[in-house]
Amino acid sequence: QLQLVESGGDLVQPGGSLRLSCTSSNDDLRNYAIGWFRQVPGKDREGVSCNSAGDFIYYANSVKGRFTISRDNAKNTVYLQMNDLKPEDTAVYYCATPRNPACPTIILEPYEYDVWGQGTQVTVSA
Repeated sequence: QLQLVESGGDLVQPGGSLRLSCTSSNDDLRNYAIGWFRQVPGKDREGVSCNSAGDFIYYANSVKGRFTISRDNAKNTVYLQMNDLKPEDTAVYYCATPRNPACPTIILEPYEYDVWGQGTQVTVSA
C-alpha cells in the first residue's frame, strides 16, 4: 500500500524559509497528484497546495506568492518550498494523495485525499 513520509519541518524565524519533502519508498509518486495540507491544534486541516501528475498546480490564497510546490521525479519526491514564513504558518504539515493523477478540486478539501503521511512540525517564531 502506498505510504507517504514528510520531512523538513523545523523552527524558523519570521521571514525565513523551509523546504518540506514528501516521498514514498514503495510507490512511484509520478503517478499521483500530491497535496500539502496543514493543521493547527483545535482547527480544521487546511489545504495549502496540490500538484497533479500532469503538473497542474493549485495554491491556497494564504500562501500564493510565498510557497512553491515542485517535483523531483528522479528522487521520487514532492517539495514544498516555503518562503517569507509568518507565525500564522505554524502548523503540522502533511502530504497526501487522492491516489489518482488529478488534484480533485482547486479548493483542496482534505476529505478527497485518502493516503496521508505522518506530518512534520513547522514552527515560525522569533
